Amino acid sequence: MRLVSAVLRSRAVAALASPHGVDRYLEQVNPLWAAHEVRGRVVEVRPETTGVHPVTTLTVQPTSTWRGHRAGQHVQVGVDLPGARRATRCFSLSSAASAPGERFTLTVRAHDDTDERTSLSRHLATRARPGDLLHLSQAGGDFTMHASPATPTPHPLLLVSGGSGITPVMSMLRTLLRDGYDGRANRPVTFLHYARSPQEQIYAEELAAVARFDNHVDVHLVHTARGGTRFSPAALARLVPGFRDTDTWVCGPTALVDAVAAAYDGSARLRVEHFKAPATAAGAGPAQGETSFTRSGLGATNTGETLLAQAEALGLRPETGCRMGICFTCTSRKTSGTVRDVVTGEESSRPDEDVRICVSAPVGDCSVDL
Repeated sequence: MRLVSAVLRSRAVAALASPHGVDRYLEQVNPLWAAHEVRGRVVEVRPETTGVHPVTTLTVQPTSTWRGHRAGQHVQVGVDLPGARRATRCFSLSSAASAPGERFTLTVRAHDDTDERTSLSRHLATRARPGDLLHLSQAGGDFTMHASPATPTPHPLLLVSGGSGITPVMSMLRTLLRDGYDGRANRPVTFLHYARSPQEQIYAEELAAVARFDNHVDVHLVHTARGGTRFSPAALARLVPGFRDTDTWVCGPTALVDAVAAAYDGSARLRVEHFKAPATAAGAGPAQGETSFTRSGLGATNTGETLLAQAEALGLRPETGCRMGICFTCTSRKTSGTVRDVVTGEESSRPDEDVRICVSAPVGDCSVDL
């Protein structure tokens, strides 16, 4: 099999398949045959919750080109939707770390997307069926545990999440337990998750089972609509005394992530993953100047929003993926002006530079090749 893969990836075969590429021919025979690209077949669809924003877990069998993932990473998913349009978006992987070619799961919440280009989450959560084909990237992201999860150590771990931010930390917890972590490791884990209600709590039965086991995993589920106490440094200190010196991973809504980051006061023990890009940049001043999209000839007064938001407000439809600065799908050429990264607050005034328009807001006059 390795010999076949090496042959299919060779320059000679690439030349024979030019200009379409060898993967175009392989997929005509079997969509799960690929020499370079990564695709996946949905093999199981499991509803997690119902309601207005249902949540669904999809089990995916990837092609042999899948290199596996570490717990906490994400993947870009593309689906060919009706109308011959391919929509793409990033999702965290929710299963334990995978090996090359191994199945994994995605847990997707249906969002109220009004723009048809961002309706992929609802499509996957409500319409995906076994047999559906997904176009995938390799896994990416640094929100991971680098040490061996089963290595005995006296250092405790803390996983904090809110809403759909539970998926990457659930992947971490599942990896810890799958790889032999138990009470004998003497490495206590605190799993703290915030959801609005028990009806919106995903993985409830699994987490209840984890909490019952003698494994040193302390599970706390807070349901804010039922009177659960929202995050505060004092509440966290009661659960995990000395939390600033505890290896911690947090993922969820911006308000939760920002509150946790403030409580840690710059501690290097905290690893952060925003579920969405912040709406505005820290320290951003009043918007000034004009935002111009030179290729289309469109422009308007700078509103201070991201370049992507301002482009879409003018009716442009640039290609996008994660919409949070991770996948680089929206990267476009800024020809002049200054932009501020709404995640880091950093500004850049270099001419003719490629910027991620989903997380870049113009400061004054700014022109982009769109």
